[in-house]
Amino acid sequence: MSDDTITELRTQLRAFAGERDWEQFHTPKNLAMALAGEVGELLEVFQWLTPEQAAAVMDGERAADVEDELADVLIYLVRLADVLEVDLAEVSRRKLGRNEHRFPSDEVHGRADVDPREG
Repeated sequence: MSDDTITELRTQLRAFAGERDWEQFHTPKNLAMALAGEVGELLEVFQWLTPEQAAAVMDGERAADVEDELADVLIYLVRLADVLEVDLAEVSRRKLGRNEHRFPSDEVHGRADVDPREG
């Protein structure tokens, strides 16, 4: 997703909320809670699936559910970042840069036992 795409989505979401007079409800707390709820709904799609079933979820009857929940997560994330005046693309690039230093590929390549709290 490009910076322009994120900016365009942010603008559309801001207008959507404004047209409905929902800014009053879009506090950081409320948006964070809504985001957590949508992540929970995404997790629910995968609950009790085997790894194989989870990997193939987009080939089955739950594909539309996954798409909807992913969209909801992104919508609330972008809206929360907008309200908090956070540039998601920029902070993501900075975080990725820090992670490149914390987790050098020659040291962690193919390992799942790396503790992200270390480094």
